[in-house]
Amino acid sequence: MAEPKRMATYDDVLAAPEHKVAEILDGELFLSPRPASRHANASSVLGMDLGSFHRPPGGDPQRPGGWWILDEPELHFRDDVVVPDIAGWRRERMARIPDVPWFDLAPNWLCETLSPSTARIDRGRKLHIYARAGVEHLWLLDPIARVLEILSLDQSGRWVVAAVHTGNDQVRAEPFDAIELELGRLWID
Repeated sequence: MAEPKRMATYDDVLAAPEHKVAEILDGELFLSPRPASRHANASSVLGMDLGSFHRPPGGDPQRPGGWWILDEPELHFRDDVVVPDIAGWRRERMARIPDVPWFDLAPNWLCETLSPSTARIDRGRKLHIYARAGVEHLWLLDPIARVLEILSLDQSGRWVVAAVHTGNDQVRAEPFDAIELELGRLWID
């Protein structure tokens, strides 16, 4: 009879090699490679394009503000440790960014940039964890297929596909639909 699997702990995350992203999903340690160039470019450009939201609300309607937008924050939800590519908190929920190594307050929005090595986990285990934590909006960005999927959490705690955008579309996507995003900027030719 097989021995039961040992539950991963935060010590396992801390002991992970520097060149890996370490996460604990449903008690299991996952080590992923650092993002390749397509992935890094898509996430970086999207973060820059959403940068106008990373400021206090009010003022210029072209720069709506009201959010904290962070790259690769470490999130702790119960025993799960996840590292989305980008996450955002409405300032009305998190008035200031605390000086901490990780966050246990679920973001209002996050983006997972898919890669061949992480897509199955991002679309599977992590979606379940994010729903359980109460993340309201989730974007799945695929820089290889050139697709942006917009998901919203419904009242029953299930993800609903709100929109799918492809190629070089100009899009307004919730919760950042106050600005238009040019998807073509996210892709490497």
